[in-house]
Amino acid sequence: MRVVSLLCASLLCAVVAVTAHAAPPAPASAFFANASFTGGLLSPSGRYLAAKITGKTGRDSLAVVDLNDNSARMVAAFEDADIGHVQWVNEDRLLFDSTDRQIATGAARFAPGLYTAKRDGSQFRQLAERRGHFIRNGYDKVLLPWHTYMMEQPGKQDTDEVYVRNVSFSGGRPNAVALLRLNVVNGRTATVSLPVDAIDWMLDSDGEPRLAKSLDKDMLSIWLRDRDTGKWRVLASFKAYVPDARAFTPLGFGPDGTLYANASRLSDHAAVHTVDLATGAISAQPVVRVDGFDFTGDLVANATHLLGMRYLADAEGTAWFDPAMKAIQADIDAQLPGTINLIGVPRRPETPNLLVTAFSDMQPRVYFIYNTITRKLSVAGSAHGNLDANTMGRQYFIKYKARDGLEIPALLTLPSGVPASRTGLPPANLPLVVLVHGGPYVRGTRWEWNPETQFLASRGYAVLQPEFRGSTGYGRRHFKAGLKQWGLAMQDDIADGTRWAIAQGYADPQRICIAGASYGGYATLMGLVRDPDLYQCGVNWVGVTDINLMYTGHWRYASDVPEEYKRYGMPDLIGDPVKDAEQLMATSPLQQAARIHQPLLLAYGTADERVPMIHGTKFRDAVRAVNKDVEWIEYEDEGHGWSLPQNRIDFWTRVERFLDRNIGPGRPGNAGVHAAAKSE
Repeated sequence: MRVVSLLCASLLCAVVAVTAHAAPPAPASAFFANASFTGGLLSPSGRYLAAKITGKTGRDSLAVVDLNDNSARMVAAFEDADIGHVQWVNEDRLLFDSTDRQIATGAARFAPGLYTAKRDGSQFRQLAERRGHFIRNGYDKVLLPWHTYMMEQPGKQDTDEVYVRNVSFSGGRPNAVALLRLNVVNGRTATVSLPVDAIDWMLDSDGEPRLAKSLDKDMLSIWLRDRDTGKWRVLASFKAYVPDARAFTPLGFGPDGTLYANASRLSDHAAVHTVDLATGAISAQPVVRVDGFDFTGDLVANATHLLGMRYLADAEGTAWFDPAMKAIQADIDAQLPGTINLIGVPRRPETPNLLVTAFSDMQPRVYFIYNTITRKLSVAGSAHGNLDANTMGRQYFIKYKARDGLEIPALLTLPSGVPASRTGLPPANLPLVVLVHGGPYVRGTRWEWNPETQFLASRGYAVLQPEFRGSTGYGRRHFKAGLKQWGLAMQDDIADGTRWAIAQGYADPQRICIAGASYGGYATLMGLVRDPDLYQCGVNWVGVTDINLMYTGHWRYASDVPEEYKRYGMPDLIGDPVKDAEQLMATSPLQQAARIHQPLLLAYGTADERVPMIHGTKFRDAVRAVNKDVEWIEYEDEGHGWSLPQNRIDFWTRVERFLDRNIGPGRPGNAGVHAAAKSE
């Protein structure tokens, strides 16, 4: 299940074919503008494709294509908003909400609303208010309040009814989620009852409520609904924030009623198991296991059969149970040998059309319709069609040993034309950016086209992305080794990866910069503190600068981290502010700011509720007392990251200039270094 070398896809050769001359790198806007096409959604029969189309105003509108004759109809468009999430209610009707891709995340103080229309654009109706700016235009009375949201699961798709979420808020944060059955034609609703407040819901294969989750302090309970009586009971309970051998994550119900869940059981790695609906017990043997990785993925099913499971190893793939789908996958892969090809299936099994998403490390996502009768692929759209994939870097999944022997996975991206193997070749001696993921308790990387790494590679930088201990997806041992290791062993893993890149001949030891956002920003600052001879500069955006600030915050700048997580999760995962006070002081970038003398770029959003601005301003003031080479960027109304294309473009353009003068061609004495490295 490991992705190895990929070749040029026959239908994509016009995109990825090798060019005869070296073109200048694409501008930042080509990497960080919003994707022009984000995929589509097949109707239950597979005849119609619903897709968001960017118009002349830059707003996303909703269109439906009849795949029988390729005719298209506009369904909905807003003057002051974009189409957001989209679902098929049934073969004739869609449900959708709105978003605004032209304002910063932190300024989006409104709910997305809820709308419905037939696939020909008729019977357009607003079902729920959109808080802040109302989009009504004189049509029917809005029936539902602003805090009504779509569910990710579309339901059975053969009636006019769907389920939607009604979210309750406390102090501006969601604290309970009610479930409503909604008739999109007449607007009538019915509330699904549960003995306690739910935080999440799951529908079964027939589109009916079957599971709910509730949280009591640090205990998470899974509730099961009896299909015959409608009564709910607790199926299982376990610790919510720390590892618990009893824990499992429901993935979904198969058409035969089987519940599939992700669980570790006695293995170090999580795998897919079935759940006994009478006892809550996990099956002894897994249904799907991905060697070397925790299972991460979804069920792939139609109305009658569980066809397979989508999984993530170093790259995405599909384990097909259905022989016909195995054959279809083989045929598509033969036609598109240079890409990962993910197949989406409509609900009705008799459909001739499938949706294919194709991509690689060099190729941004391209979407096709595959006709199972003619076996032909037709292009539906592409995410970044203005980029030449031949100019992109190659990405390699590697592993290295940390100083205590723990094996650390990582992704290494090399600029175009730089061979991966240094055997028989002189060292590449490239400038290196060590890009640290946020979280930190998440899976940080996957083998696919990434705008940040490819932008850096296009400028001649190698990029190393370590999956340091504490990262998820690589087994329970790897995760638990990171408990209470912020700034300690987690930081050592990053430094050890950097030294590995030097020893392998990829990185010039005098031209290395560490960078990252959120936890990655924290690790950037601690890297400059702990390993000042290893990193020549640092880029931190929206990064944590003091662990105690995560607990206490400020009356104006309190984090949106839930109080339950601060009380029951953070003390075990990160450190107790009382018991571990000395450690938290020693691993605080804010308290250690006087030790940072390398050039530094800092960027924060004024509306960030996860890592509030006070993290940035307090650290900025402290480090500037000893370091005059500190660049400060502040994006008004942005939250925990940059949602506006112009801010992404501005930020990465500034990063490019910062890297250029510190480790790139603009660094004194480095003229021509990139050209020399590429010619080796």
